[in-house]
Amino acid sequence: MRLLFAAIALTFILAIVSLFVGVSDVSMQALFAADEQSRATQVLLISRVPRTLAILLAGSSLAIAGLVMQMIVRNRFVEPSTAGTTESATLGFLVVTLFAPGWPLMAKMAIAALFALAGTALFLRLLRFVPLRDVLLVPLVGIMLGGVIGAVTTFFGYRFNLMPSLLAWSMGDFSGVLRGRYELLWFGLAGTVMAYVAADRFTVAGMGQDFTTNLGLNYKLVMRLGLVIVSIVSAVVLVSVGSIPFLGLIVPNVVSLMVGDNMRRTVPWVAVMGAAFVLACDILGRILRFPYEIPISVVVGTIGSGLFLYLLLRKRHNG
Repeated sequence: MRLLFAAIALTFILAIVSLFVGVSDVSMQALFAADEQSRATQVLLISRVPRTLAILLAGSSLAIAGLVMQMIVRNRFVEPSTAGTTESATLGFLVVTLFAPGWPLMAKMAIAALFALAGTALFLRLLRFVPLRDVLLVPLVGIMLGGVIGAVTTFFGYRFNLMPSLLAWSMGDFSGVLRGRYELLWFGLAGTVMAYVAADRFTVAGMGQDFTTNLGLNYKLVMRLGLVIVSIVSAVVLVSVGSIPFLGLIVPNVVSLMVGDNMRRTVPWVAVMGAAFVLACDILGRILRFPYEIPISVVVGTIGSGLFLYLLLRKRHNG
């Protein structure tokens, strides 16, 4: 418990640092010396605070989505970006942009979530027909499915001159987050709360359908709840800030090495460490090429891919 409080304190410190990192001068001296209409105060309230909240919400909810997917698939190398979920949400957002561009953002998010749900269900269906002798075949199937869906999305994006929008959706970036443009991410917090409430059920479901049924739980209902949580989180993050790869893969695995596989115990850890990891990567992306900014998907993708390779090699070595 002390370590968890230390992780929360570290996340809080990173959040405070995030408020004061950027091109515009938002220092304590500038804030105390200015009135409510000053540039420093406006930048803090309109840009920096919403950005930091968006990072906390997106980081924690995506990490939880990865944890939930790993429990229901029973594989440690699965998360929304390695199961076709993110690509399906992107396809759904493209479809609604083509056929109903005037719809409100909430409706577009709902369509993207439905496509993400369908894509994840298709991934689970495909796993039934694949002889999974190797644990690494599961993410390989998901990456192949995501590649096919991504190719279809790219074709129609190119056909209808939507490649710039498609690139913006696939490239996670918090630089455009302002007050009034991140509030959908609170749905991700709702998904995190749902995951914590149903944590014991997900832990049991991770032991297999027969074991779950023998304990009197509805295995299919638990699976559907997990798919809904993953789909909603993937959709809201994609619509709000774009795609952030490997986050839902790395954080749950690191937490599992630290505190075990009991989901009731790991959910707070995964949420806190997911938020801290994205905060650290975002701050790093802002200072590496200051005053320019590296998108969060590039930083997280670079660090996450290295950690992913380490986990793969470690798994092979232990095997």
